[in-house]
Amino acid sequence: MYQVLLYYCYTPLENPEQFREEHHRFCLELDLRGRIIVAAEGLNGTVSGTVESCARYMATVKADPRFATLEFKVDDVPAHTFQKLHVRVKPEIVHSSLRHVRPHEKTGQHLSPEEFKALKDRDDVVVVDVRSDYEYNLGRFKNAVTLDMENFRDFPERVERLKEFKDKKILTYCTGGVKCEKASAFLLEQGFENVYQLHGGIIKYGIEAGGEDFDGQCYVFDNRVAVDVNRVNPTVISRCQHCQEPSNRLVNCANPHCNAHLPLCEACGEQLEGACSEACAAHPDKRPYDGTGAYPKVSNHYNPAQGLASYKA
Repeated sequence: MYQVLLYYCYTPLENPEQFREEHHRFCLELDLRGRIIVAAEGLNGTVSGTVESCARYMATVKADPRFATLEFKVDDVPAHTFQKLHVRVKPEIVHSSLRHVRPHEKTGQHLSPEEFKALKDRDDVVVVDVRSDYEYNLGRFKNAVTLDMENFRDFPERVERLKEFKDKKILTYCTGGVKCEKASAFLLEQGFENVYQLHGGIIKYGIEAGGEDFDGQCYVFDNRVAVDVNRVNPTVISRCQHCQEPSNRLVNCANPHCNAHLPLCEACGEQLEGACSEACAAHPDKRPYDGTGAYPKVSNHYNPAQGLASYKA
């Protein structure tokens, strides 16, 4: 049995490069795979590994005082959901245009899944999805406000659309919570007074509150692509790009120059050989379609130790 761990923590790290090196070695020891981002502002990751390795990883990370507030979202899976391990230093733990924002100092009020559930349908509340369009098109909370963003870095430009709700309680949510930390902090900076965030995001809401009123599926950043959240009143909201029939089967367009994330039912996937349109299906660079619509990058003789400073080919 394996597990997937989703986590983040905004906390100052004095030497991100040194931490990255030590953390990479520890993950190699445990045979964890996934993507981990280290920055001066904290840590953000999604990894998969055996139950035993994940237990040791969580205990070790939580034992570090800098990560005392970190919470892991844990999901059981039959095998690794990543092919590789990448531990990288970046300017931010989630790419945004809000590098000045420090969520560990000030951010929106955290709501537990049950608190979020109790508030979300009130007349004095507006629920705001701070994810990208391909994510919320696959699944979102009923009546949530979406912001038509290709990337989270567009969020500051979209805040103007929320000005009409300044007299309401703003409840933000995302996949695991990391984007909401900066989004809600920025809203406070822009003069919004009653700003909240779903602590642990959609994933934690599904685990602890049954996912009630989350329509569709939740996009995730591993080989699963999307996961079910709602065990109470599930529904499908996305439609096949080609035939418009309800479908929550998300693929990447087989044309690498398009590579769009979109729903494509099995029948249309076969007909268009994994492409989103007849034009993309006819493109000379179209990738072979194996029925999954997933195209992992070529490993190029990947060695998990090659990210270490001491690694020599």
